[in-house]
Amino acid sequence: MNLFLAGVAATLVSIAPAVSAADAPASATRSYVLRLRPGQDLKQEILRFAKARDLKAAAIVTCVGSLTRAVIRYADQKDGVALDGRFEIVSLVGAFTGDGGHLHIAVSDKDGRTVGGHLMDGSTVYTTAEIVITELVGLRFTREKDAQTTYDELVVRAR
Repeated sequence: MNLFLAGVAATLVSIAPAVSAADAPASATRSYVLRLRPGQDLKQEILRFAKARDLKAAAIVTCVGSLTRAVIRYADQKDGVALDGRFEIVSLVGAFTGDGGHLHIAVSDKDGRTVGGHLMDGSTVYTTAEIVITELVGLRFTREKDAQTTYDELVVRAR
């Protein structure tokens, strides 16, 4: 189906989901709240917590706080970019385990300019990072090479 919206031509393409809604696994959850302090590395501390708790499937529910350094890898780039200043964390999302994961962050500067991408090591807490994590206790996340994307993509299994 072709559409014409605000001077832009677009084509709708039907793509089958990797997992149908009927097959998507459900799980009970357990929630945790962390508060990181000035100078701590945001990503490393989240993964350290997950490893210490032996989390097999977890997700960020919410995070508010600030950074003095944000290290972000933008879309389709090989390396991250270090941004120094004072930034508000306006979003942090992702799925992870104690062995790693896939976390995205958006931060804004004093003028409200906002950037986002993959959260990288080296992102340093300024005043605080208040994080709510949920563990999906009946599931296990792994990452496996996807033939179509060529990236290690999320695989969800029952425990």
